[in-house]
Amino acid sequence: MEALNPATPYTPKSTNPNPQSPSPLAASSARLWRPTAQRNLRNQWSKLASLRQEWESASSSGRAYATSLVNSYLSIKYMPSRELGVLSDMPDILKKASQKLLKQQELHRSKLLSSYKDMVSVVTNMVKTSRSMRCFVKGSSNSPLLQFSGYSECNNDPGDGCGIPVFTFWSISCFEKVAEELVHMLILELNLKRLLVVDLLSVSCKVPTANSLHWSEELYPGEFGDLSMCNLLSEETCKPVYPRLHGQKSDKPTIRRNQQPDHDVLQVYLTTWLIEVNIDTHRFHLFLLFF
Repeated sequence: MEALNPATPYTPKSTNPNPQSPSPLAASSARLWRPTAQRNLRNQWSKLASLRQEWESASSSGRAYATSLVNSYLSIKYMPSRELGVLSDMPDILKKASQKLLKQQELHRSKLLSSYKDMVSVVTNMVKTSRSMRCFVKGSSNSPLLQFSGYSECNNDPGDGCGIPVFTFWSISCFEKVAEELVHMLILELNLKRLLVVDLLSVSCKVPTANSLHWSEELYPGEFGDLSMCNLLSEETCKPVYPRLHGQKSDKPTIRRNQQPDHDVLQVYLTTWLIEVNIDTHRFHLFLLFF
């Protein structure tokens, strides 16, 4: 199975919108800048590792709720054809069982949506963290007492120590590229999981379905703002971009909706959720072990 790519790939926003030619750090300033930059990088990398654990927890919970939602749906769907044995003589047993399963289904829908919201929060925080790896000189670099900040106060300070290595031979831009790759994996996976969530929240035995959702709808208040941070919201249509197969050129979505899927289709959904096709797990964990 090929990994999915969103229509608009993630690209980190420049920390400095109006860059000028950077002034090289004096040797004395570089000696003071490097320890501060190292400390900031360790902190940000630690946040990335922590957020990765939060992703795993939210994704695991989401799959558990999705499984429970699928089980409830299938139980309701095949209830009329089940052999009830001695229970067949009990009045309204099927009706009461179906009503209880419907309540469970609604509960699982709510919890699945909550888990998806947690995953969106994790990814947006990872985007913010990946953009916070630079260390800027605060105030004048000619001051005898140098201070540093996480944001730029002047246009000629790129915050990367003018490219000098922070650890061994790695500059800040090298760490930013690695962080961008890690975040991009989760952004792709989030987009795929949104596709699954929309379909799972829409499954229903009722005709017409009462829980039908469309890809272009917000799944929770403020979702589009969160997706915009991840470049998963189209600037042209102000709607979420569609997942697409690698190399696909068509701008038209290829999503076919089925609000009453069978057991096999739902099993594929759950398996796809579990294996996280867009995340190179070994590479991800290897990079997070830098510090």
